[in-house]
Amino acid sequence: MPGRPDTREYPPVLRGPLLPLRDIIVFPHMVVPLFVGRDRSVAALEAAMKKEKTIVVAAQRQARVNNPSSKDIHAMGTMGTIVQLLRLPDETVKVLIEGKRRARILRYLPGEEFFQVEYEVIEETVASSVETDALVREVRSTFEHYLKLNRQIPPEMLATVEGIDDPSRLADTIVVHLTSIKLEDRQGILELLDPVARLERLYQLMQGEIEIMQVEKRIRTRVKKQMERSQKEYYLNEQMQAIQRELGDKDEFRAELVDLEKKIKTKPAISKEALEKSRRELKKLQMMSPMSAEATVIRNYLDWISILPWGKKTQESFDLVRAEQILEEDHYGLDKIKERIIEHLAVQALSKKLTGPILCFVGPPGTGKTSLARSVARATGREFVRQSLGGVRDEAEIRGHRRTYIGAMPGKIIQSLKKAGTDNPVFLLDEIDKMSSDFRGDPASALLEVLDPEQNHVFNDHYMDLDYDLSDVLFITTANSLSGIPLPLQDRMEIIELSSYTEFEKLNIALRYLCPRQKEKCGLVDREVSLTEGAIRTLINHYTREAGVRNLEREIASILRKIARKAARGELDGAVRVTGRDVPQYLGVPKHRVNRKERDDQVGLANGLAVTGVGGELLQVEVSVVQGTGKLMRTGRMGEVMQEASEAALTYVRSRASRLGLDEGFQKERDIHIHFPEGAVPKDGPSAGITTAVCIVSALTGEKVRADLAMTGEITLRGRVLPVGGIKEKLLAAHRGRMATVMIPAENRKDLHEVPTRILSAMEIILVDHMDQVLAHALSAGPVADRFSEARQTVVYREGRMISPDSAPPSGI
Repeated sequence: MPGRPDTREYPPVLRGPLLPLRDIIVFPHMVVPLFVGRDRSVAALEAAMKKEKTIVVAAQRQARVNNPSSKDIHAMGTMGTIVQLLRLPDETVKVLIEGKRRARILRYLPGEEFFQVEYEVIEETVASSVETDALVREVRSTFEHYLKLNRQIPPEMLATVEGIDDPSRLADTIVVHLTSIKLEDRQGILELLDPVARLERLYQLMQGEIEIMQVEKRIRTRVKKQMERSQKEYYLNEQMQAIQRELGDKDEFRAELVDLEKKIKTKPAISKEALEKSRRELKKLQMMSPMSAEATVIRNYLDWISILPWGKKTQESFDLVRAEQILEEDHYGLDKIKERIIEHLAVQALSKKLTGPILCFVGPPGTGKTSLARSVARATGREFVRQSLGGVRDEAEIRGHRRTYIGAMPGKIIQSLKKAGTDNPVFLLDEIDKMSSDFRGDPASALLEVLDPEQNHVFNDHYMDLDYDLSDVLFITTANSLSGIPLPLQDRMEIIELSSYTEFEKLNIALRYLCPRQKEKCGLVDREVSLTEGAIRTLINHYTREAGVRNLEREIASILRKIARKAARGELDGAVRVTGRDVPQYLGVPKHRVNRKERDDQVGLANGLAVTGVGGELLQVEVSVVQGTGKLMRTGRMGEVMQEASEAALTYVRSRASRLGLDEGFQKERDIHIHFPEGAVPKDGPSAGITTAVCIVSALTGEKVRADLAMTGEITLRGRVLPVGGIKEKLLAAHRGRMATVMIPAENRKDLHEVPTRILSAMEIILVDHMDQVLAHALSAGPVADRFSEARQTVVYREGRMISPDSAPPSGI
């Protein structure tokens, strides 16, 4: 913005503050707004405001220097006056400075807060001449031409320039608006003291800028013409294609419609509803422009109708002998599941029509649920498709999106049938317990229709909006736990539980399946490489802790890879036989230890049994009694249910104090500390109730607990022993821990038929229904054990046979 001319006379030398500028130059006769943030610059402005508001502004030689010295600042600058100063919320200062005269810095005065300089004001005089007047006119004319090419400068600026006759002021006014010239050229004009020389230099710069802008204009015009030509060619091509379609030449769209109609009509078992709807959509599509968005949506919809396997079925195999062979080849054990599959094939072979059962395999990770589903497909001769439901939280993943949405597609059920190509595949819904729900709906609720044999023959996908028959599909679902599956969904499935593998089963699986498969993967089939039973048992007990066999296979693969590396280097001389002692050489020190029984009977220490995510575990319980005030302390990351079980156990002991030989108020002067070792592992559940009670009695009476006995059961306040879960896994853990005797609740007798006979034959199993019986068997010989001796008349199984004469053995034993 132009300022007023300054006609005052100044002394030869002046003193005042200096404001260094980064990337801007203030010319005389102009008012310029500045934003100041550096501390020294703000201090210079404050010093100027305290006096006559006069300040010298000069440009830095390098804009990136944040803390300039006197060498970094040009000697020629401008003396100006502060018109307005405003402090902003971000601690910067907005200042309005009006340039007055050119000023040359003579020297810098000492001062650390801001630059203080001595300077002289440059007096400018110019003699009027014809040459000067002609130069002024030429500069004005050139600036007018520049304005026409540069639309960023307001047209009103031309009128301002026309009213300036002073050559010096004219040059300073115009140079401010030449935004494209470099900072060095602006500084050069500021340092030219002769107004005529200044106008000549300005004229040269404007001529150069005009030439550049003319070239840019020609380039823009050329590019615009090229774009218009491309658009014209595209438009003509579209017209040509329209004419060709009208003439019947290259009618791809019409041919596509005919092909779609032919595909749909040739589907032999397509429903009447689907056929009628496809005809309506085809008729609608014929009346549309092929380039419209709606035509694309209808075309995709008809593609889905034409590609689905309406009524197409794979010929199912009913050869029961072959099916049994395939199931035995692929999996070791799992007799219950194999029996169920054979039953399905037998019934279907006789009835020729059976609504597909919904099977749900529930078990720990790595127990073969997914691979078993593949074997079922191979045994029945059906196609196999798998859909993982882990992390699915949108109901549309199952039912599909409605066609009103952009990018809508059918759900995973319809997509998988398209992939299978038949209407009767084995359809695996993997990890059904890992689904969740949010604002988009509950996929578990959408599966209620899919997995209901009474409803799935008219399954309706939102995208297809047609009834599709899923009754011939053999649905198999897998889960690690039933807790994540809603009860209505559980009700629609036949639950088949897969328990953790025993050590014997893992050994056979490794020798029959895992070792040969990994030898083939490692290229060792033609070499004599073997792992002994001892090596496999070492891997099972000391290098893996799992219910399944996934980590066992990884450890076997690790050993074979190391052998393969030696073979590739030519370091193998002959056969390689890996024994249990050789395993640490390949895998390092053992990762896990097997919980074994203590050697001697001890006071306050008993063996409990627990079920974890990797199978059964021996769980030791320790109780210590110390002098105190009757507090009950519990450590070992016990869950809420387990804490309540320990309180029930203590209450039982207090209620039987007289028979146990304890004082009535024994707990008032003693603190009882219950601890479950491996304190970093969370523990919960009521099954350690009788174990805790035995430990408390032992610690209070000083009688030892049998080291070769493990127990499990929930205790009540009256001393009753209630049934618990996971009996098979717990007995397997007791067998691994080399326990001679196991006590379980009498009501768990029915669960013994699931335990392998070889496990039952190796241990003595005592069935108890009251805590008195537990104490009679658990405590070593002593006064307390003698008091409960009459309770030893319990049902006992030894070597897999019933010992007590008044009870019949459970089925399967």
